[in-house]
Amino acid sequence: MDINTSSSSSKLLSNKGVAGLKLSTNDIPPRERQEWLREVICREYAHVAITSPAKDAMFQNLVIYPWNNLQLSVIRSSALTIERLPQEPYLHSQDAYFAVILVSGDYLMMQNGREVFLQPGDMTIYDATRPHRIQCPKDFTKLIISIPRARFRDRIAGIDNCTALRIPGTVGAGLIASNFLRSLASQTDHLKAYEFSTLSDHALDLLTLAVASVRPVDYSLSRSRTITINRIKAFIEQRLADSTINSTMIANCVGLSSRYINDLFADEGTSLMRYVWKRRLENCRKDMLNPVHVGHRLSDIAFRWGFNDLSHFSRAFKQQFGCSPREFRHVEA
Repeated sequence: MDINTSSSSSKLLSNKGVAGLKLSTNDIPPRERQEWLREVICREYAHVAITSPAKDAMFQNLVIYPWNNLQLSVIRSSALTIERLPQEPYLHSQDAYFAVILVSGDYLMMQNGREVFLQPGDMTIYDATRPHRIQCPKDFTKLIISIPRARFRDRIAGIDNCTALRIPGTVGAGLIASNFLRSLASQTDHLKAYEFSTLSDHALDLLTLAVASVRPVDYSLSRSRTITINRIKAFIEQRLADSTINSTMIANCVGLSSRYINDLFADEGTSLMRYVWKRRLENCRKDMLNPVHVGHRLSDIAFRWGFNDLSHFSRAFKQQFGCSPREFRHVEA
């Protein structure tokens, strides 16, 4: 995606490649750009104050791609300082960790009493809901991956001890993750929707490895609710296609009570079987986007992922994604 080509302050890109929302200062009068940008950042990311030494030369081009449960942003900007203060409110949808990949320029992040200075290729993460300060003293380009708090905490025990740490983009897991994400961002015009969607899980896997590679050795773990629920989820993934699984079967196989398991899932705002149905629906949606399955009947896809009642499948799909399976396939065709 060439983020220098915008001619409007807001535009939905969907004519080719992956659809994304493009926001730009190009059509905003220079004297209004700082306040416009502050409103955009507060709406899309976190409630912050911003300052810019660029004054009338200030600019920012931003493209936001919804990415399953994640969000990918490609940002090119003039020099900028962003600060989130303790008293600032935040939206529930912004309850997330942000992974930052610096593409060009300099980047200084401060959070939790730590400072991290990034060079191109390096990465870091920070908690969008907690106080932080970001300083970019010259023009820069970066990527931001927004990851819901519950999802990242499930994957990395001690995640709160990992913010504002430098993940080198020159070696190991950091190099692999950084190269993958930068390559992916540069190819959004050439990826189909199902390809982009499928790559989100790989991106999160690589980010998890990269963050874990710099996690302090002395982090503290609350005794293993996280490990337990991850074990349950791994079991569910292996059995999603089995239409006979239910809460009793899962509880017996993992050696825990149904009540305790549902208590674990309640921490994520769901229940055991709602989680199972959600994962099945997500896999059905991916198959419907994948050209490998063109010509497969919707019933074949539903049955493949453990649904045995097409009416229930259709109702659940519409509740989850806002349209029926047939409407979804027609729109995406």
